[in-house]
Amino acid sequence: MRMGVDILCLGEPMMEFNQQPDGSYRAGHGGDTANCAVAAARQGARVGMLTHLGKDSFGDSFLRLWEAEGVDTSTVRQVAEAHTGIYFVTHGPAGHEFSYLRAGSAASRMGPADLPQDALTATKILHVSGISQAISTSAADAVFAAMAAVKAAGGMVSYDSNLRLKLWPLTRARAVIHAGMAECDIALPGMDDAEQLTGLSDPDAIADFYLGLGAKIVALTLGAQGSLVATPERRERVAGRKVKAVDATGAGDTYDGAFLARIAAGDDPFAAARYANAAAALATQNYGAIEPMPRREAVEVFLASAD
Repeated sequence: MRMGVDILCLGEPMMEFNQQPDGSYRAGHGGDTANCAVAAARQGARVGMLTHLGKDSFGDSFLRLWEAEGVDTSTVRQVAEAHTGIYFVTHGPAGHEFSYLRAGSAASRMGPADLPQDALTATKILHVSGISQAISTSAADAVFAAMAAVKAAGGMVSYDSNLRLKLWPLTRARAVIHAGMAECDIALPGMDDAEQLTGLSDPDAIADFYLGLGAKIVALTLGAQGSLVATPERRERVAGRKVKAVDATGAGDTYDGAFLARIAAGDDPFAAARYANAAAALATQNYGAIEPMPRREAVEVFLASAD
């Protein structure tokens, strides 16, 4: 009998400094899988984080955040020999842009030997991403090893492509992410990433591509247009919800966390996508990755307003 968390998120947390309208920078918390963990916890899921942090004030800040959000930290380790990563978000006419200070970070030094096997075999869903693998070769190997351990124990694996070409060249990204997607049960690509990774531009063709790799569920996010959800038996365009968007920094991660929380709770993927679209829309109404993420009550009210 599984006694672990519903969702275990593996990847790199990063301190965020987000540009405000007056030009100042506001400190916050980020990192795609870390964002997903908080988003899922706010929907009521039992969530854990699997990572290494620096033994520094930024690492301490993450531990305080996760304690406040109810994210399990029993698989988080602070190390003295490396730092917690940092990134900056600037905003302009073309949208938001990221600048990173993450080389040699604690999370990037993780390898397969650092994985807590008991936690992996006990989790219902392991969530990883392209960024989890892009930060170093050892981290990429750790993700593959974690995926194998979870699947061998009968759990599910969720993979978000989250392509970041500042971290690795497209050729390597394509090879590693496709290999990761081939081992996942739930594929969570974004449309922009998928076009670059697959060379395809039609959402249905992209869904077919990832189903062909072996995913049982594909939820392709389409920005304001919502998402295309596909299984081998059925597919559906799930419309997005309209809001006055300010900052989309954490929208995709909010979608992932909300989607996985509802899957863990027993929803079918189409109902989970309807819920996740609403959560992601709400998350764009303020600045930063974590702070605007809605809690379950707010999402349910928002969904009810459309009924």
